[in-house]
Amino acid sequence: MKTAAKIGLGFLGAAGAWTLLLRPRRNQPGWERLEGVRFAHRGLHDPAQGIPENSLTAFRRAVERGFGAELDVHLMADGELAVVHDSDLTRVCGKKAVVEDLTAGELRNYPLLGTGEAIPLFREVLALFEGRTPLVIELKVERSNANALTDAVMTALEGWNGTYCVESFHPAALMRLKERYPWVLRGQLSQNFMRGSQTGNLSLPARFVLANLLTTAFTRPDFIAYHWKDRGNLSLRWMRALYGVHEMGWTVRDRDTMETLDREGAASIFEGFLP
Repeated sequence: MKTAAKIGLGFLGAAGAWTLLLRPRRNQPGWERLEGVRFAHRGLHDPAQGIPENSLTAFRRAVERGFGAELDVHLMADGELAVVHDSDLTRVCGKKAVVEDLTAGELRNYPLLGTGEAIPLFREVLALFEGRTPLVIELKVERSNANALTDAVMTALEGWNGTYCVESFHPAALMRLKERYPWVLRGQLSQNFMRGSQTGNLSLPARFVLANLLTTAFTRPDFIAYHWKDRGNLSLRWMRALYGVHEMGWTVRDRDTMETLDREGAASIFEGFLP
């Protein structure tokens, strides 16, 4: 066989394998309830007005204005769930602590910076949104607690009268959803991990796999939540063109970007302006 033909066959084989690796779940009911919704990133927060991210005030403002919300959930030492972005509370509370080491009672000793507001519990936020606007729930996996965190969140959602989807950067959380909670709309969070400093301790191969969504064949997400600046990623574009996978873009900070996502059928997670 000539070299050119071998190269061509190798290329076709690699393209076929890549296409199979990118196969999401399709046609899962429920996405229609999220279409057309604007999701306020960590609630409708406004530091200039003393309204911190992931606070009950920020979530209340989102609901009152008809927006859904994106929020972050951590599993605490007593099994309770805290709604806060960082595991290390230094940035949001100005006091050194790790939220996974705290109990719900201890959490009250860590008010959100510059306010008298405590970090809310997940059940408190659910009460605000019940029967109202949808939630995008991000699972913040720490210390290999993907299964325990996912189970705790799903237990909290039992009997809750609301619309939601669940997403995570960590494929293990999506695997747990796939295995135990197949009715839940699940999404893979990602971005271009091949550049920038927000890569944690990820190895180069892990960064490549996650950036290019190569765990999809195993986790079978219903949607991809990709950083809007990186959404030119070839794997994402191919998944949308070939499989029609749903997309969310984060974090949108201007109306022009939101309108672009609207035209291309992607949902927006926004902050810093009112759509």
